[in-house]
This record gives sequence, structure tokens and C-alpha cells, in this order.
Amino acid sequence: MTIPNLISIARLFAVPVMIWALIDGRFGLAFAIFVVAGISDAIDGAIARHFDQQSTLGLYLDPIADKALLAAVFISLGVLGRLPDWLAIAVVSRDVLIVSAFLLSYVMGWPMEVRPLFVSKATTAAQIVLAATVLGEAAFGLDLGLVTDILLAVTVILTVASAAAYLLDWLRHMASPGGPERRDG
Repeated sequence: MTIPNLISIARLFAVPVMIWALIDGRFGLAFAIFVVAGISDAIDGAIARHFDQQSTLGLYLDPIADKALLAAVFISLGVLGRLPDWLAIAVVSRDVLIVSAFLLSYVMGWPMEVRPLFVSKATTAAQIVLAATVLGEAAFGLDLGLVTDILLAVTVILTVASAAAYLLDWLRHMASPGGPERRDG
């Protein structure tokens, strides 16, 4: 077990603690957990690269920890009315769509290469910034108004664009020569 993998596992354990903090109204604690989790994500990646501790487990564990944290914060903030509930649904649905498409192609014997698209990286960045901003507003009693509205709009646009890009990529892959519909079965 590598140090980066242990850090990713710690991020997974931070998810229920952050949910509890949000539900209990401890927004400062939730904000701190979110920030520490973000910093730990950067640290585990740096350690993995610098000390040659990249692993197959880490290839999957790191994004699972990231997605669990983001899904938890968006769902919690949606339930608490601090973000529109439809946005929480869109964020989680996008991830479910992407994972389902990859799993379906794998089960059908035509697996796709797992490679993040640029729009996906931009989407994740926008989601992180929006979540941190809303958590910060709650933690410090701020009202950033227009800034939050702009971040919300950017996050919505990128989330939809990213889902569409992955869907199109998956459809092209599944329809490519030798794909599952062209096989005898």
C-alpha cells in the first residue's frame, strides 16, 4: 500500500465526516475538510509522481475519492438549499452516466480507454471552486452574490458539456469498426 493510496483512502473517510458537519451546521469544519481534502489530492499526486509510487489501485482510488467528495458536497448543499437541487442532480448524474458508459462498454467486451477529456478537467475545477465558494460563504457568513451566480452558470455549462462530450465519445467508440453491434453474439 503506497502513501498516495493511503491519502486517497483518508479522503474517502473524510466524506461522511464532511456530510455530518454540513448536516449539523458546522460549515467551518465542512469547509476545512473540503480544503484539506483538496490539498491532500494535490499532495498524493505529487508524491506518486516524485517517488514513483503510482499504482493501478491509485489510478482508480484517487478519482473515486474525488468524485465521492464532490458528490457528497453537492448533494448535501442541495439538500440544505445552499445550491439548487437540480444542480446536485446534474453533477451526480453526469458522473453516473460516465461510469455507466465505461462499465457497459467493458461488459459488452468493447472497453474504452479511460482518459479524462479537457472539458472534464475544467468541469471538475469549476465544481471544486463553486463548492469551496458556497462552503466558504456558509462558513464565514459571506454573500458573494454575482460571483457565486457566475460560478454556478459556468459549472452548469461545463457539467452539461462534459456529459455530452463523454456521451459522444462513447457513442463513437461503440459504433466503431469491430464494435459490439458488429459482432456475432
